[in-house]
Amino acid sequence: MRIGIICAGDEELAPFLPLINNCKITEKAMLKFYAGQIEGAEVVALFSGVCKVNATIAAQLLIDVFCVDIIINSGTAGGIEPDLEIFDTVISTEVCYHDVAPDILTEFHPWMKSVFFTADPRLINLSKAAVDKLMPSEKVVWGRMVSGEPFITDDGRQKICNKFAPLTVDMETAGIAHVCYVNGIPFIAIRCVTDTAEHSGIGNFDENCAEASAIAKDITVALLREIRKSW
Repeated sequence: MRIGIICAGDEELAPFLPLINNCKITEKAMLKFYAGQIEGAEVVALFSGVCKVNATIAAQLLIDVFCVDIIINSGTAGGIEPDLEIFDTVISTEVCYHDVAPDILTEFHPWMKSVFFTADPRLINLSKAAVDKLMPSEKVVWGRMVSGEPFITDDGRQKICNKFAPLTVDMETAGIAHVCYVNGIPFIAIRCVTDTAEHSGIGNFDENCAEASAIAKDITVALLREIRKSW
């Protein structure tokens, strides 16, 4: 069992690197893949770079080159749901694009029945067990995420909320979920909130990214323990 961990940025990956034992670095497509073990679980971790295409390149390479059996997307996101606060964490149940026409996915490859890529049910259950044992001080909720190219501040936030009612928005999760869907690879995302409608903008993301990334890392590692025990 080998688990791929994709983070968007280097700051989101950084908390994982000291934990990887017997780390071997492989470079492919201008990306660095860190393979080893975290608490006995075989992992390959990397930061893909921001945006959907970079994330999908990383996901397909994890599948084709490193033969991962599961992919976890760990990192940060913007909070859309008004009840979410900075450093709350969302774990995906389903993901969609907010900037792709719906019929692109339903009328053409991969001929989906809806626009939503669902997270693996077993991973969702294991993530709940992981959070119960971890008992983080910040809130953890499960629900819908959306992804698209723009960094969402005040512009476009309400339109996305009205159309999709997501908990969070980011730039990569749906792209990774899309790759996992067409390859039949179990997927889940763990995203900690860095900015909200009340505290929006790049400045808030930059200020909160390191702490939010560490929180997402803690929950991801707790999930790795559960996967290793019961998958």
